[in-house]
Amino acid sequence: MSSLPRSLFLGLCVLVLLKIAVFQNTKDSQCRRRGCPQNAICVNKTHCACEDGFVTTSGEKYFSDFLEICDDVNECVPPIKIFCGMNADCVNTYGSYHCTCIPGYALPSGEKNFPNASMNNCQDVDECQHNSSLCAPHGVCLNTPGSYMCTCKPGFAKRNGNHFMECVDKNECQNKSLCEPNGVCENTVGSYVCKCKPGFVHSRENPAECVEISIPSWKPPPEVQQDFLSHLSSMPSKFKAASAQNSIENFVQDMEQLLKISQNMEHLPVEIRLQVATYMLSITEHILRDLAQAMPNGGAVFHTKNGTELSLKIMDKPMGITEIGRSHAKMALDWNLALKDDGSEPAVVGLFSTSNMEKLLAQAPLVLDPEKQAHLQEVNEGPVKGGIPVLLSAVSTAFLSNKNTAYLNPPVTFAFTHSKKPSLKPRQEVICAFWQHNNNGSGHWATAGCRRVGTNESSTTCSCNHLSSFAILVAHYEVEDWTLSVITQVGLSVSLVCLLLCILTFLLCRSIQGSRTTIHLHLCLCLFVGSAVFLAGSTNPGQGQVGLRCRLVAGLLHYCFLAAFCWMCLEGLELYFLVVRVFPGPGLRTRWLCLLGYGTPALIVAISAAVYSQGYGRPRYCWLSLKNGFIWSFLGPITLIIAFNAFIFVVTVWKLTQKFSEINPDMKKLKKARMLTFTAIAQLCILGCTWIFGLFLFGPQSQVLVYIFTILNCFQGCFLFLLHCLLNKKVREEYRRWACIVTKSKYNEFSTSTTSQSQSRALRPSLESGM
Repeated sequence: MSSLPRSLFLGLCVLVLLKIAVFQNTKDSQCRRRGCPQNAICVNKTHCACEDGFVTTSGEKYFSDFLEICDDVNECVPPIKIFCGMNADCVNTYGSYHCTCIPGYALPSGEKNFPNASMNNCQDVDECQHNSSLCAPHGVCLNTPGSYMCTCKPGFAKRNGNHFMECVDKNECQNKSLCEPNGVCENTVGSYVCKCKPGFVHSRENPAECVEISIPSWKPPPEVQQDFLSHLSSMPSKFKAASAQNSIENFVQDMEQLLKISQNMEHLPVEIRLQVATYMLSITEHILRDLAQAMPNGGAVFHTKNGTELSLKIMDKPMGITEIGRSHAKMALDWNLALKDDGSEPAVVGLFSTSNMEKLLAQAPLVLDPEKQAHLQEVNEGPVKGGIPVLLSAVSTAFLSNKNTAYLNPPVTFAFTHSKKPSLKPRQEVICAFWQHNNNGSGHWATAGCRRVGTNESSTTCSCNHLSSFAILVAHYEVEDWTLSVITQVGLSVSLVCLLLCILTFLLCRSIQGSRTTIHLHLCLCLFVGSAVFLAGSTNPGQGQVGLRCRLVAGLLHYCFLAAFCWMCLEGLELYFLVVRVFPGPGLRTRWLCLLGYGTPALIVAISAAVYSQGYGRPRYCWLSLKNGFIWSFLGPITLIIAFNAFIFVVTVWKLTQKFSEINPDMKKLKKARMLTFTAIAQLCILGCTWIFGLFLFGPQSQVLVYIFTILNCFQGCFLFLLHCLLNKKVREEYRRWACIVTKSKYNEFSTSTTSQSQSRALRPSLESGM
């Protein structure tokens, strides 16, 4: 029973629900039949309402006027104005809206649109990465927030009046100051090139900058050949806009040409040649340093067929030990030594070697450092002088980018190859030497700061704490003989005193006046002046360089000793006129004697100086040079004079023998002639023998010959005083007379003084008595 009512209740509920559904459907159907406008829906039976996203023109929400219009609602403008977040805009759609990223932004997925602000993740888009041709071909793309911009590459500019981004080549050379003052601008696509004027090269730090090649100034001596000077002056013009490497190659070739020309300068004086050599070594160092600093990093080697070599290394950040060089020489050093004091880069190491300077540096002096001098003096037990050295290797010029190379620590090591096998003699050794500049523009070899590490027949290794031009030399040391020096100083002083006594005797002694006394007077005058000059200035103080003073001394010695022999020749002529030709006749007149005695040597010296003026003076002594046979301008005349006098004396002795054998000879005149002949022969022997040994004084000689010459030369004046004064009876009598006069004068003074004293004593008692 109970289940029936429950079933009836459920059925009733279902019927009600079905009824409601049928009613609603019927109502909607009616709305549709009546017709709501577009974008509207029916509400109840009699009203319509706009769908979401639309609104009526009247502003009413519900309407029954089926002519009403539902317009789209713009949610992106006020008063609604949907906010989509940063970097996004609202976009209205028909009946709705959506958000989109602004231009230049996008979602990580690459999409631009999203429903609302809660889903905003707009990020900047890198247009330059997505499209590399945006600014091509001469522009550069730069990304900006939400966009990009194009800028022209260096050397290009935007074309004027063009709305599109177009970059065209810019003519930088319109700016005249770009390459001035030492370069000429040349435009290229997107850039420009500065071509350096002659004498300039590109700077390594700034290729647009042209730096001048520094060539030390030099005023050449007038003796230097014109072709050498013209070639030297044309060198800067060859450093054009070409690369530094080409300029260096040209310079090496030019230096070889200059060295070839300088081979013809061996006739010039030593000082002039050494000035040329010093300047060439100086410009080599300066020019190569400047050119090398304009080269790129790395190494370079240059060499010519005639033996000139150049090795270079250039580094920006050098470290450790480096070694450069070729066949002539090699150099090893720490890279830190090449760095400049201000730390600027690059570091440059260079070694220039040439084997073509031997003639130019011939007879260059060697100056030993004090330590070396003291060692040699201890070994040889006497003072030692550095002789004229001989080159044993090529001359090598070392240079660094760092110009402060006066003291280097650690020292630099050199290995030199010998150009010839050394053949050492006593007091000779192989040494390491460098070229030191003098204040007068010349130079000399020196050893300070360099020492020899090792040597063999083919090479020598050196260690030096400074840089310059270096070479291996065979040095010959000359030991000074103090004994010989004392003999020379004392002996010549005594000889000068004796010659002075002879001169005074010949001037003041009236009993011996005559043509022969005149000859003896001028002979002694010549020897006196020559000996005084020899004593005061025969040693060359110019450290191997022959200066004007040394040349004047050599010329004066040449003249004085030639004049002495000419006066001896005149004595022979005088003897010839006395004995052979006219026995009782007079001799030559004084004016003819002076003309021949002083005019003949003056003529010889003048001709010699005109032919070869450089023949006066030697590196160590102020005497005649052995070069070109110049010494024969002295040896030739004295040999002829000695031979002529010897012939005269032979003839004279023969004639005297004949005279003595006559029946009634004039014994008084014969004895006088015999005495004159004896003194003349003795005089010729002592002077002739002195200079026969003297020929060996200024060259390689034995100590015996030096001592013989020194002793004979020192006793020359003593012998003449003995021969012409002390052994002459008339002179001795004159000396006695002079002595008596002096003694009598002193005796008279003594007697007068004694008489005066006696008279005063006699007067004193009388005066006392008178008082």
